[in-house]
Amino acid sequence: MGPLQGCRGRGVVVGTVTLCLAAGWALQTPGGVSLVVPQHNINATVGQNILLSIEYSCRGIATVEWKHVSSWGTTKIVEWKSGNYVNISTVYKDRVTTFENGSIQLLNVGMRDAGYYFITVTEEYGTNTYGTIIVNVYEIIYEDLHFVAVLFAFLAAVAAVLICFMWLCNKSLHLFQKKTTHKLTASTTEEIELETIEC
Repeated sequence: MGPLQGCRGRGVVVGTVTLCLAAGWALQTPGGVSLVVPQHNINATVGQNILLSIEYSCRGIATVEWKHVSSWGTTKIVEWKSGNYVNISTVYKDRVTTFENGSIQLLNVGMRDAGYYFITVTEEYGTNTYGTIIVNVYEIIYEDLHFVAVLFAFLAAVAAVLICFMWLCNKSLHLFQKKTTHKLTASTTEEIELETIEC
């Protein structure tokens, strides 16, 4: 009975030591990645620059990857590892700026930039986390400006026609007055000549 209790005691000690070592190893291993996406929905107009803002934290070195998913398909935008390399897709080469906190800025957005932007942050030990931002891109509609321009052109045309009409009326009036004056002068001269003859 004595030797059996000794084995049990040693088993408990070995189990406790193993448990402590496992807990210590778990505490030393960097654990998890946290990701915060402050704005999940972004509205932009064509030609605008937009910031896809995120903030991540992890204990180890992280790899950040951005992808764009739309009706035209899935495109990898950029991937980089903290302090090491930045690999930007050729489609986005001159249009993307990366930031240390994981955010990216897209320059001069177009209609094809609308869609879902997926961010994946992967820790060197394999833990990863995901985030999504929806981007809506709208065209600038110039309907109101177009209406004003058409109205202005119409009013300018009407004004030009009225000015021409007034000029023609003025010219006609001048000609009429000239003819009338000439007739009056001729008739007065005839009357004077007649009176002279009668006398």
